[in-house]
Amino acid sequence: MSRVNSWGSRVSLVTGHMVGMIDQPALPVWVGILISGFAFAPAQAGGLATLFLGGIVVSSVLLSPFFHRVPGRWMPTLGFGISALVFCIMIGLRDFGPLAIGHLIAGVATGLGLSFTHGTMGRTSNPHRIFAMGGMLLGTFAFIYLGVAPGLIARFGPPTIFVIFAVVMAMGAVVAAFFFPSVPVKDAVVAGASRFSRSVWQVIIGIMLMSLVQAMVSSFLERAGADRGLSPQQVRSVLVIMGLIAIAPAPIAALLEKRLPATGVGIGGALVQGLFAALIYCSSGFLPYAVGTAVFPFVILFTHTFMFGRLARLEPTGRAVAATPAMVMAGSTIAPLLGGLLVQTFGYPALGVTALALNLIAFGLFAASRRAVSVVEPRAQASAAT
Repeated sequence: MSRVNSWGSRVSLVTGHMVGMIDQPALPVWVGILISGFAFAPAQAGGLATLFLGGIVVSSVLLSPFFHRVPGRWMPTLGFGISALVFCIMIGLRDFGPLAIGHLIAGVATGLGLSFTHGTMGRTSNPHRIFAMGGMLLGTFAFIYLGVAPGLIARFGPPTIFVIFAVVMAMGAVVAAFFFPSVPVKDAVVAGASRFSRSVWQVIIGIMLMSLVQAMVSSFLERAGADRGLSPQQVRSVLVIMGLIAIAPAPIAALLEKRLPATGVGIGGALVQGLFAALIYCSSGFLPYAVGTAVFPFVILFTHTFMFGRLARLEPTGRAVAATPAMVMAGSTIAPLLGGLLVQTFGYPALGVTALALNLIAFGLFAASRRAVSVVEPRAQASAAT
């Protein structure tokens, strides 16, 4: 078994995925605490989260084109370690300016670790399965985080959220230091690199749009529930159920890898995501909010697992999947700020309408990419043969 497919490598890869994607489960509480605990306006709170996500995008965009040329053994340790240190510093900060700088630096460092994690995932023998394993760990973390973090923050104060982030990042750095694999740079892989095809770009942009919707809707779930008149206990219960359900899509996606067409999953996922966003923000009462919120993350977690495997087959050098942080965060970067502006200007229903429109565009892009023929890299065939 090659080093990149060993159990230690798998542990480091799925841990790096969970750590680097921390914004996915954290956004509802993160933005809510910045508003209620730090007294920032919705646009300011969304802007801080946007700076963190923007830092990840910048880092991923700059690094992913060179992934197939650079052995990245120590990059995740460096990235997650710096991020942990910055979050430790932010525990003592309260003003918007210093927090903005801290969020940006932490995002750049996190993007460094996450880009090399995802690129290395794409070079394993089964990228779909390893990404599903990472999603399973992320879903488990989401369940624990959404169940525990609000209580800890209520007891110890708003800066506790930065303590949680620092601990998680430090854990990712330690695991990467011991187990992260070194992927050899092969001349054949470098020589085979070319510009991304139209289908690759269609899948990338579709994922970006779904990620934009995910972050925009998630950022204001906690506030939307509170402003709808729901009790803190009701909102917290819904978020815990959401975290519990978020554990399910990754193992289900792994089991259905050979039974469902990846592009078909992308097409259906884009449409369903838009419908749930509209249900959450364009309806009234507890039941639509609870049902839509609880199930919402399932859609993108299930869909993205299939599309990650699809990209790894379409572009086998690892560059496209190394840009996964940029795909996910480029949409997510503007989402909290855009969502805050929409809520302040037009109210919560504007989020649902905007989300549905974006999902329809993603629907069309995934459908257009269906004509592409997957490229199966020789390394995957050789690994499967052994």
